[in-house]
Amino acid sequence: MATLPAALPPPQAGQPCSCGSGKNFDACCGPLLAGTRKPGTAEELMRSRFTAHVAHDYAYLHRTHLPTANVPFPGESDPWTQAWTRLVIHSHEPGANPDQAFVDFSAHFVDQNGEHALMEKSEFKRVSGQWLYAKTIRMGPAPIKAAPKVGRNDPCPCGSGKKYKQCCLA
Repeated sequence: MATLPAALPPPQAGQPCSCGSGKNFDACCGPLLAGTRKPGTAEELMRSRFTAHVAHDYAYLHRTHLPTANVPFPGESDPWTQAWTRLVIHSHEPGANPDQAFVDFSAHFVDQNGEHALMEKSEFKRVSGQWLYAKTIRMGPAPIKAAPKVGRNDPCPCGSGKKYKQCCLA
């Protein structure tokens, strides 16, 4: 039987950051959660939000969510009280304008049934110079893109130099 990964411990100064950046918490997400520095990119905000989930810093999650950013924090807890194990950022893409970006990620957690992944593509918006989580664009894995179809008279993809119809199509 395989050993399950352990849940990440609460982040601490001098320890590796929960977000998986490879930096120490105090040089990575710590200043963001403390409010002494703002995230410079949507990916940095995504990483700090994951770390906030690990730290159970629900006030930070509230402050960095577009619909609630300017509303006082009511002191509620987060429904995602998972035992988070790791974060994998698949892509960070710019949006239609410089104040919009998308982050595709997998946030892994463990429970009694094993390790699971929450896969999501999220939209982030920069409002008055601050990046905020706007909404989920897609839940689940990214769609598989089919390879373009080779035409009969196109060069054969095997590299023979012949037309497809005279090579691998035959």
